[in-house]
Amino acid sequence: MRPDTTTATSPRAAGHLSPVGHPWTMLTLATLGFAVNFWAWALLSPLGPRFKETLDLSSFEQSLLVAVPVVVGSLGRIPVGALTDRFGGRVMFPLVSAATIVPVLYLGLFGHSSLIALLVGGFFLGIGGTAFAVGVPFVNRWFPPERRGMAIGVFGAGMGGTAISALTTVNLVDAHGMANPFLITAAALAVYAVVAAVLLRDAPGRTVPTEPLPRRLADTARLPVTWQASALYAVAFGGYVAFSVYLPTYLKTGYGLGQADAANRMAGFVLLAVAMRPVGGWLSDKVGSVRVLAASLAVVVVGAAVQSATPPLAPLGTVAFLAMAAALGAGSGATFALVALLAPANKVGSVTGVVGAAGGLGGFIPPLVMGAIYSASGSYALGLLLLALVSAAALAFTVTRVRRAAASQGTSP
Repeated sequence: MRPDTTTATSPRAAGHLSPVGHPWTMLTLATLGFAVNFWAWALLSPLGPRFKETLDLSSFEQSLLVAVPVVVGSLGRIPVGALTDRFGGRVMFPLVSAATIVPVLYLGLFGHSSLIALLVGGFFLGIGGTAFAVGVPFVNRWFPPERRGMAIGVFGAGMGGTAISALTTVNLVDAHGMANPFLITAAALAVYAVVAAVLLRDAPGRTVPTEPLPRRLADTARLPVTWQASALYAVAFGGYVAFSVYLPTYLKTGYGLGQADAANRMAGFVLLAVAMRPVGGWLSDKVGSVRVLAASLAVVVVGAAVQSATPPLAPLGTVAFLAMAAALGAGSGATFALVALLAPANKVGSVTGVVGAAGGLGGFIPPLVMGAIYSASGSYALGLLLLALVSAAALAFTVTRVRRAAASQGTSP
């Protein structure tokens, strides 16, 4: 294991603090913030089929609509992660949450009458997706190296905010009108921004980088762990994001499910992936990140290959999707357990930003590809086969290059 000279991240070192400054309190607050921001980030996805019908969108336009917040939130993680290294989560969490309120209100009150208006709102809705790059370095500094996989896995469960959106958005629109879910989410963001500003504390002794932002990003780009973890996260978390935004459309088009039924099944996929993320982190602490990643990617290869044949949804299709959900969640947790161990302590935010961007971009491309393939061929088979091939390549990369890199750092593979 790579030696860590920072004492501020140890719960024992922080044990003399008040409960407000306790590591588990900070982890809980960070996870809640991640969930609320991801709830906002995912508001457009469950409504994609509705907008397709009411605005007469093509499959590609619908895919673009739900993918825009993903790509903006992903790329935005690069500067936000670096800014978190500099200013800390105590500043950045309330700031990101407050900024996300504006596009949420715009979409709910004004921005849902045309594709252009939705794309503009979706662009700025991407701010909510940057919260991930705030939380990982914030949580990382509160825990010692041997517990960071578990801690960051627990924080990563905040991606369940997308399940909140999947379970509630369509029903709230049906019952109370288009503005309702957006107003509720904006209120939740406002409450969290105030709570975070009052209660969040950065870990004692946090190292504040003094180099200019461009230099820090350039240094980050030269770290091997940045690109190794980026490649793996693009598949693991990218696959999760792609399914979470496109699964309702896939189930509605490929299996003829109703909008509410498709959204509920997507929520089940998301909840399982969320539950497995801390498990992946915990297992990484116990048996090594590389082993967890390899097993997760192998499951995705098999699941995607099976689903490419469009088997009956009950039971084989459901089993394939749930297996992939569990594997993608565990693989996402394992990736950041690897980052927490191998990235320099004062660059975890910067590395997280780049890796998080790769994961989000990994989720941006598949919905567009799936929409384009279905429009051209009337089948999703080729898209799922591509997922199987990409996952197989990531598996080979994991058991070769990544395993050697982890071993060279004295970390159990």
